[in-house]
Amino acid sequence: FKENRKDDIWLVDFYAPWCGHCKKLEPVWNEVGTEMRNMGSPVKVGKMDATSFSSIASEFGVRGYPTIKLLKGDLAYNYRGPRTKDDIIEFANRVAGPLIRPLPSQHMFEHVQKRHRVLFVYVGGESPLKEKYIEVASELIVYTYFFSASEDVLPEYVTLPELPAVMVFKDGTYFVYDEYEDGDLSSWINRERFQGYLHVDGFTLYELGDTGKLVAIAVIDDKNSSVEHTRLKSIIQEVARDYRDHFHRDFQFGHMDGNDYINSLLMDDLTIPTIVVLNTSNQQYFLPDRHIESTEDMVQFINNILDGTAEAQGGDGLLQRIKRIIYDAKSTIVSVFKSSPLLGCFLFGLPLGVISIMCYGICTADTEGEVFEHEGAKKESGDRELTDEGSEEEQEEEKNAKYTELSDGELKQKDIMEKKKD
Repeated sequence: FKENRKDDIWLVDFYAPWCGHCKKLEPVWNEVGTEMRNMGSPVKVGKMDATSFSSIASEFGVRGYPTIKLLKGDLAYNYRGPRTKDDIIEFANRVAGPLIRPLPSQHMFEHVQKRHRVLFVYVGGESPLKEKYIEVASELIVYTYFFSASEDVLPEYVTLPELPAVMVFKDGTYFVYDEYEDGDLSSWINRERFQGYLHVDGFTLYELGDTGKLVAIAVIDDKNSSVEHTRLKSIIQEVARDYRDHFHRDFQFGHMDGNDYINSLLMDDLTIPTIVVLNTSNQQYFLPDRHIESTEDMVQFINNILDGTAEAQGGDGLLQRIKRIIYDAKSTIVSVFKSSPLLGCFLFGLPLGVISIMCYGICTADTEGEVFEHEGAKKESGDRELTDEGSEEEQEEEKNAKYTELSDGELKQKDIMEKKKD
């Protein structure tokens, strides 16, 4: 494979046998292979055990499992989107095809525009701008398509101030790249590759982190059709549409279904419906200090963030990192016990039991040592008492001996006295 792969285009799933996410991807990956083969795609689909072929996995920069890469010549393109069949196939077809796709006619332009929600087009001949466009396309082809066209192919409503030009068609209109206002072409395309309003999920937030934008989200329940839920969603949509010229360089707008993901991200319990603005670059977030009742309230809230008067919460400081560790540990323990109580008891109960036994053994050992010391002290005290008693007996014997000696002396004196009388 390592020697012959450059002759073909390969879509490879690098997996580990023990990885749960890899096992979850397996049926989807089988569907991808079947459909790519049925549609006659030149892309070959395969998978590789990265633990058995670690040298090849390291060569392609595999650091986690599963990792999906499209190998094309000397290049390896990393897939970072949702792990669904349609998204993976769309990625493979986009990256495997031409870097810049030409649009030769108005009919072809209209057909492509209907299929793609965001469309980047280079208009003009050879120029330094085109070279830069090709360079950016080689970097960002993993995210979006890149096309080229002549001016007469464009819709009639399009007017260009000058040629060459780079344009993006989205949200029912178009925008022209201006180097003086928009800065670097790569940064501009990276910002503009999203629609003005999105249905936000975990993958989308991850990709939005590369844009440097703040993300204003209406956190709602899509199944709830109450006035409050629909109103907040409509407010965000109106701001994204009507105030694009004011905020599109700094803000991305959208809504999120449910608060589970956002709660885990913020380590907080947000009640829905609500509005939150995320700074994905430093983990800070902003919450409105009052209810958002209208578009004007939302615009004022955004302006407060821009001028620094809105209070930022969260962040990536040391205390927040410690809080994150504690929160993740707590969440893991709770999820384990919810999904499998027996497994939770085994994983956490067994170590706690062993620690308890060790502590009990240490405490018991200290108590027995104190008992032995107490008994030793009593024994020494008893020996001292016996020694003292022995001393008293000896003293008594000495007294008796003295008394005996004294009696003998008196008898001798009596004998002397009687002899004198005689």
